[in-house]
Amino acid sequence: MVRCRGHPNVRALHPTTFEVTRDAELTPAGDCVIGIAAKRGAIDLSSQFRSLLAREGSSLVTRLRCGDLCVEVHAEGSPGLSLDHPHDLVWRRSSFTCGRTIGVRSDYTAATLPRELIARLAEGEEMIVELEVECPDELENSG
Repeated sequence: MVRCRGHPNVRALHPTTFEVTRDAELTPAGDCVIGIAAKRGAIDLSSQFRSLLAREGSSLVTRLRCGDLCVEVHAEGSPGLSLDHPHDLVWRRSSFTCGRTIGVRSDYTAATLPRELIARLAEGEEMIVELEVECPDELENSG
């Protein structure tokens, strides 16, 4: 679980990614960022969670909870995930990976997330990001 909050500059217009960051501020240029002041970056996720997510065939279920609203995002893990960025978590529509990437082939991007969620985040509401990795042989809920 990762706690974060919205910001008045949350616009969520990016067509290929969305991001949660530990950064405390957000400029209008950050059109993929939906949550700031996160309590964790990629490197802070448990080593067991990171190991499972980097397995071939793993999948990531993310629940974005903002008040009574919950959006479920489905993405894939990848052996290419290093999950070593200290500040950011990025979900991508593509299969590109870097230290910030937590999921690839995501079924949501910033631009396609429900606008009700984005409106709440633009008002600065808190969001809880629940992460669950599923592997062909195992299930892990401790991201």
